[in-house]
Amino acid sequence: MQLQRRVVVTGLGILSPIGNSKDTAWINCINGVNGITEVDFGIADCPITVGGKLKNLDLENLIPSKLSRRIDPFVQYGIISANEAIKDSQLNESDINPEKIGVSMGSGIGGLQSIELNHNNLNDRGYKKVSPFFVPGSIVNMISGLISIEHGFKGPNSSIVTACSSGSHCIGFAARSIAYGDADIMIAGGSEMASTPLGIAGFLASKALSKNSDPESASRPWDKDRDGFVLSDGAGAIVLEEYEIAKSRGANIYAELIGFGMSSDAYHMTAPPETGAGARLAMQNALNDSNIDQSEISYINAHGTSTPLGDIAESKAIEEIFNEPPIVSSTKSMTGHTLGAAGAIESVFTIMSIYKDVIPPTINLKNQDDQCTLDYNCGDARETKIQYAMNNSFGFGGTNSSLVFKKI
Repeated sequence: MQLQRRVVVTGLGILSPIGNSKDTAWINCINGVNGITEVDFGIADCPITVGGKLKNLDLENLIPSKLSRRIDPFVQYGIISANEAIKDSQLNESDINPEKIGVSMGSGIGGLQSIELNHNNLNDRGYKKVSPFFVPGSIVNMISGLISIEHGFKGPNSSIVTACSSGSHCIGFAARSIAYGDADIMIAGGSEMASTPLGIAGFLASKALSKNSDPESASRPWDKDRDGFVLSDGAGAIVLEEYEIAKSRGANIYAELIGFGMSSDAYHMTAPPETGAGARLAMQNALNDSNIDQSEISYINAHGTSTPLGDIAESKAIEEIFNEPPIVSSTKSMTGHTLGAAGAIESVFTIMSIYKDVIPPTINLKNQDDQCTLDYNCGDARETKIQYAMNNSFGFGGTNSSLVFKKI
């Protein structure tokens, strides 16, 4: 079903390894700044020594100390990115019916740090030392819940958990909430902080992580020597708004969201099919929803995680859909993989690409895989007219999501 009302983007917020604000992250993104650093995860004899951590984040001035002690970092990050997006949108909340403003912020894993800490307290000190805020402060939907509480938003309130496509799915379904009239404005995106000892050990056991100890080359999508993704923390949020309402209040409109496509690989718990069939279906569904031809897409912000199988599968899927494939890049080469936040963070970068007519580079791509034959924009950012752009997010369980944005 196509959108019934037009949905536009009026606010952006981001926390990432390359910047704690939209403007800083975008400047670093187009300049090809590497956000991966050496990290001590506190695990004995662990071969994982690099990650994408947030830097110089002033939590004390962004989250009340009493609240921050009660909620997991991923909830904190989600609130901060949403508040930036709301501020960026210049919404005058008193002039808008709160029953028509909603929130859809998700996460792929949720409060892993809180789970570890409280489990340790239970084992070491007994059940009375488990925090009364453990459960409410670590569940995924608490991001949306606390944002709505802080701002008094009484519209649709939800959180979608679909692994690494969580943020993208939240944005897509939020757009449909507006399109179908359930809301006039939605704050949507995703957040993650899974770089805990248990998170690192779990992804290491599943052979998903890069063991490259050089932070300058560990995240290298489509490179022959890639060996897995680099786990990172972050959050992204966008303000979606019904077009006529945004126009009437004189809002700055970054782009229009015109297409949302989903699919399932129905194949494997963690690996995509070699053909990229599920990714191809999600992209085709997004194009169908957009009602545009494949030739009109100028840029794809790819899932591009730097995994041996995933990079090839996505490349094949793009080749099958596009007669003349557009320019592709992976901003994960700079940020690493933020899991459930990735779709939101990369939507921010995709939207800014349209808004500024600049395609971010793929860094660290020195020896392109022979099976990955697209133009991955390795090197420098590229200035070019962008009317339509696509953002891909795929996750464990075979869940796939694609979003299409349009210049307005």
